[in-house]
Amino acid sequence: MTDYSLLLSQARALTEGVEHTISNLANLSALLYDTLEDINWAGFYILEGSTLVLGPFQGRPACVEIPLGRGVCGTAAREDRTVVVPDVHAFPGHIACDSASRSEIVIPLRVSGRVWGVLDIDSPSPDRFDESDREGLEKVALHAQTLIK
Repeated sequence: MTDYSLLLSQARALTEGVEHTISNLANLSALLYDTLEDINWAGFYILEGSTLVLGPFQGRPACVEIPLGRGVCGTAAREDRTVVVPDVHAFPGHIACDSASRSEIVIPLRVSGRVWGVLDIDSPSPDRFDESDREGLEKVALHAQTLIK
């Protein structure tokens, strides 16, 4: 089980005093990828118009563009809510960037009350993310929002 208070402290220490959004998001994705157990992708998509565009990440190569409303990321962004999917193969319209992914959590990032992008984390195991993961990762996402310039 992940100690999310420790993870959040590490995230804050890693980004303290750094004014570069992309660098901070790159380091956060590396921290998440290195810290979380049983995941195969961790990163960010940035909203440009009506399309999510691949941002900093760790893992296998990923889809570059995801339209709003498509897949788990597009759904989370359009509905402006965290989406936890126990089995991505059962999610209507799932976009399979990595066929090894089985479960996923996507958390919107907001700036000035509007969706700016999403934090996306995938796992090769079904039903990997529970309520404690959702709560902990939403706190990490809130920290990430403070880094967006």
